[in-house]
Amino acid sequence: MQFRLLQPFTGLLFFCLLLLSLAPASAQLFETKAAQVFMIDAETGTVLFSKDADKPIPPASMAKLMTMEVVFNAIKSGRLKLDDTFVVSENAWRRGGAPSGTSTMFAKLKSSIRLEDLIQGVTVQAANDGCIVIAEGMAGSEDNFAAQMTERARQIGLKTSTFVNSTGLPADGQQTTVRELALLAVHLWRDYPDFYRYYGQKDFTWNKISQRNRNPLLAMDIGGDGLAVGASEASGFGIVGSVNHNGTRVIAAMSGLASDKERAEEARKLLDWGARSFEKTEIFAKDEVVGEAQVFGGAKSGVALKAKGPIEIFLPITNRDKLTAKIVYTGPVAAPVEEGQPVGALRVWIGDTLSQETPLFAAESIGVGTLPQRALDAVKELAIGWLR
Repeated sequence: MQFRLLQPFTGLLFFCLLLLSLAPASAQLFETKAAQVFMIDAETGTVLFSKDADKPIPPASMAKLMTMEVVFNAIKSGRLKLDDTFVVSENAWRRGGAPSGTSTMFAKLKSSIRLEDLIQGVTVQAANDGCIVIAEGMAGSEDNFAAQMTERARQIGLKTSTFVNSTGLPADGQQTTVRELALLAVHLWRDYPDFYRYYGQKDFTWNKISQRNRNPLLAMDIGGDGLAVGASEASGFGIVGSVNHNGTRVIAAMSGLASDKERAEEARKLLDWGARSFEKTEIFAKDEVVGEAQVFGGAKSGVALKAKGPIEIFLPITNRDKLTAKIVYTGPVAAPVEEGQPVGALRVWIGDTLSQETPLFAAESIGVGTLPQRALDAVKELAIGWLR
């Protein structure tokens, strides 16, 4: 794997990318009490902040995001309708209803409930009875439904998240990561715009009982409109939050906080900072050369590289010296090289967070060199190749 500094430098590039590690490896632009954090720009997928984001944790009630993904997918594909009804079994009533002492929408035993009401019970009130009623109605049992949740997680690219029940209540083998929770939230926002709105609903009345949404972000003046909170003895208090500020949507997942009060405050600070502290900037236009990769045995010693389109990055409005970038490729690249051939990637870091990675391709074709050129390259490789 080779790392190359970008060349040539443009004015913006020279001052904003510098391409040398001017900040210490552990540098971060933001400090938080959360043990695990992952925050991204929802539109582009750019990582704005990350802290121990891949550590497996119990999902707690945040697992209900996956429960709803299965439901929303079934509605979108035509297998379910919002007016479909499901019956409240004794199991659902005892384990998730009023007798359970957990989050509930107080569904009556043996009553029939419209799917849309169950969805609101889960998204607004984190209703465990609503989850179990849906799981039993869709899959015959909660175990079967949990298997569907895990299967759907793999289908949408979540490799760690594994579910044992529909509620997120403690269970051996049930796990996720804050990175995957945030990516799941982006998926819900992007793929199910007609249903995402339920997460921003501030209250819901069912069975003559009105309850407010458990998400503290909805009561703050920062553009919050979702998504879920959770707490467990093993991982503390967590949240998956989404903020839309002046057209910029930032989504973050946090875990390992000490209390619901600390969770609310840390989520507010992180998301408000994320929505206000970056500006999207084009650093390379379409077809502009980004840099060069070394070529072995070619008519030229290097090949120019470019992306498929313009390259835009999120620049910190302050502390720009903590942003670094490198071209990364496996090389030298053996000749012949065809124009459009994948070669490497441009990686951009904000502090010690890998913020984004853009594939790079050969901007030109390079033929095989003459015998003396190839011989010289071979000598170079023998001399310095071991240093890579």
